[in-house]
Amino acid sequence: MTQRKAALLCIAITFILAAQGCSPFVENNEIEEVSPVTFWFIKEAGNGKLSMSTLVPPVGFEERRIFNKEVKMVKQFGKNFDLNYYNELKNGQLRMVMIEERLARKGILKIVNSLLSDAKIGPRLYLIVVNGDFDKYMTNALKESKKFDFYLYQTLRHYEKASQGEMSIVNLHHFKNQLYTHFSDPYTPVFQTDGYHFKYEGTALFQDDKLANIISGIDDQIFQIINNNRYLKYLPLPWHSIVLGQARSAVYFELNEKKTALTMNVNVNAGIEEYDGEKNLQDQREFDMLVQDIESELERRTAGLLKKMQQIKADPLEIGGEALFPFTKPMSDEHWEKLWKNMDIKVRYQVKLRPITNTQ
Repeated sequence: MTQRKAALLCIAITFILAAQGCSPFVENNEIEEVSPVTFWFIKEAGNGKLSMSTLVPPVGFEERRIFNKEVKMVKQFGKNFDLNYYNELKNGQLRMVMIEERLARKGILKIVNSLLSDAKIGPRLYLIVVNGDFDKYMTNALKESKKFDFYLYQTLRHYEKASQGEMSIVNLHHFKNQLYTHFSDPYTPVFQTDGYHFKYEGTALFQDDKLANIISGIDDQIFQIINNNRYLKYLPLPWHSIVLGQARSAVYFELNEKKTALTMNVNVNAGIEEYDGEKNLQDQREFDMLVQDIESELERRTAGLLKKMQQIKADPLEIGGEALFPFTKPMSDEHWEKLWKNMDIKVRYQVKLRPITNTQ
């Protein structure tokens, strides 16, 4: 794994350096003759080909429409676009790349390296895995709004800036760093569509560049609190009839010397937004019982989530970094994978709850 990641990194650097080279030709940037795109949707097309789609942006009063082509490589899409449309494709405004779930499970290394090698594409473009027929959704969404892609981009940008932990927001730069860092695996958000609606489903966990598992519901909420933003605006715990608010966490990992056992300590500070249970929270004894119940449930579910990560040999929490000690022999990714897969895990939560307050 160490040699593999090093080789992948060398390939990516080569692509990037090649893209920075000088050219004797001056590119056409006249506004009347270019078509900036905001997103690509990429899926399998069979026979080793990719199907790529985007929306042709308006020029003057032109109606927006879908442009789709089957290609062998990502860069072919721009060439085919230029040959079949009177304006030139420009990637400088590319803000989102959506990848079909089935394709993501087979690996997206070539797509990521192609994006990294294009100097015109900024590293902060969002990566999204899509479960469902996004082409059908585009067709239907255009009937409702000509700017649905812009509204989606604004949604992603809002949640990234707000850091509310409601969903995993990942850009190309973040994905690349996790992909090429030792003892680390990337993740992306997953959106689901039935052809008419487009909604957040959860987080896609990758093992290297291949999608290995999708977590949703309470597993995804726990992932936010222990890894992504370590903050949740709201954390519903329906099995205890309570909604926690403004939950902030501090997470600490402890590995034994043999790296065979991990203790994960999570401190959570949150307010009680709503409670509909039978306990009297004015009674300190019953209040403490509720806190203990919440801690036990979170410990059980977090341990279950970590077990799923072990089963797919994925380490999005970068726990492997805790295994690096000064003056010790470097450890290979393969060795860490074996240790991580069979590691005993104990999770401890310490939850501090603030009482219900009047927000008026």
